[in-house]
Amino acid sequence: QVIIYGDLPKNKENVIYLSNHQCTVDWIIADMLAIRQNALGHVRYVLKDGLKWLPLYGWYFSQHGGVYVKRSAKFNEKEMREKLRAQMKAETPMYLVIFPEGTRYNPEIPKVIADSQSFAEKEGLAILKHVLTPRVKATHVAIDTMKDYLDAVYDVTVAYEGTVDHKGQRKLAPSMTEFLCKECPRVHIFIDRIELKDIPEEQMYMRRWLHERFEIKDKLLIEFYDAKDSKRRNKFPGKSVHSKLSLKKTLPSLLFLGGLTASMLLTESGRKLYVKTWIYGTLIGCLWVSIKP
Repeated sequence: QVIIYGDLPKNKENVIYLSNHQCTVDWIIADMLAIRQNALGHVRYVLKDGLKWLPLYGWYFSQHGGVYVKRSAKFNEKEMREKLRAQMKAETPMYLVIFPEGTRYNPEIPKVIADSQSFAEKEGLAILKHVLTPRVKATHVAIDTMKDYLDAVYDVTVAYEGTVDHKGQRKLAPSMTEFLCKECPRVHIFIDRIELKDIPEEQMYMRRWLHERFEIKDKLLIEFYDAKDSKRRNKFPGKSVHSKLSLKKTLPSLLFLGGLTASMLLTESGRKLYVKTWIYGTLIGCLWVSIKP
């Protein structure tokens, strides 16, 4: 079940989507929201640079408007701005997904959480419990470059029900395989639509603003996971909607993709083509993104 809180517009918009990050399923949460706005084909991602070597997908994300970035001192601001300007020049619909934490919040790797909290303390920022200290560079470049192109920023907080153990401690969020192949937990999604005029333009002030947004996320997640009143746990405050999706939105693509794949795998020549597509497509894709990311 997908449970939505907050203000998700019905109509498609050009937006930057900022979310907490726990697992690979977070990628398709953006798709879940976009399809409800008839904007599924508009989803693009800011991705860590190493993902450009994913077989086929690394090349696909790049060609579909995705932006690969390196962390810290290696972050190439000019390259990111050029990629975004090219998308705007082509009048590409924009549903740009950014995970400002830079890596996943993983309870099984406490050092990452501790280092994040230590950095926040050193910088005089609020220490966060259920999210990591956000990084502002990619968010600032994206908003600054596209401020006249965007309609809004979506601040999205995601929680997976059933990811707390009997002691009340956070467990690892579901992997993509677990999410697709096992009984899925309910997914709770809180959306706050923010006008561009309410976001500071200078990076120094935007950094403070972004951290304050993550403080709000942290409070929502503390309520979700740690509320003393058990009736308030496993849900965000406020009104919610059990958001069902009609078959007509998903069945055509399922039949097309399933039919295409099945038709290839049912014949010997089709299976050879399928394998060659993965092998040669991966090689060509890796060569392409190494030259033109």
